[in-house]
Amino acid sequence: MKGNDTINSKSKKMMLWAGMISMTMTFAGLTSAYIVSSQRPDWNIKFSFPSLFYWSTLVIILSSFTFWISKKMLRKGDLQKVNLMLFSTLILAVIFIILQFNGFRQIINQGYYFTGPESSISTSFIYVLVMLHLAHLISGIIVLIVVLFNSFNKKYTIHKTLGFDLAEMFWHFLGFLWLFLFSILIFNY
Repeated sequence: MKGNDTINSKSKKMMLWAGMISMTMTFAGLTSAYIVSSQRPDWNIKFSFPSLFYWSTLVIILSSFTFWISKKMLRKGDLQKVNLMLFSTLILAVIFIILQFNGFRQIINQGYYFTGPESSISTSFIYVLVMLHLAHLISGIIVLIVVLFNSFNKKYTIHKTLGFDLAEMFWHFLGFLWLFLFSILIFNY
């Protein structure tokens, strides 16, 4: 039976890797288009980057840290702290989303919209990149809720962590993806 568990674990990890590579390629294409488009004469250089995106970056880094701590607590068998850290990660994820939408409000307050006469090519790219990341983050939150539910129901042990490991890997990927997008956005303004 242990051989089947190893094969199952490896196949699920490979599927996650394939999904993350696919997402990476999608965002690589979009950020390449963003960088190339930033050379256009109609690129808006007067735009002020939303300050709340800086705060959301700090929050997503903290959420990766709390998920990492939860994994350490799982390895120690301290399920109460695992649940606390997972719940903290979930709260930080919600705060991240709130900050992102309020960052969009800062863009709108500057008079820039996604489309229409009040839009610019630069702010439209920001909307696309950030909203696509948020869509992936929402899937990460769903995964996080499932992991939290399973953790509360004691489905993870020191030796049974596959679902937890996959969720943690995906969550850290989402954090890294945001750091990449954030860096591209701020360094091309």
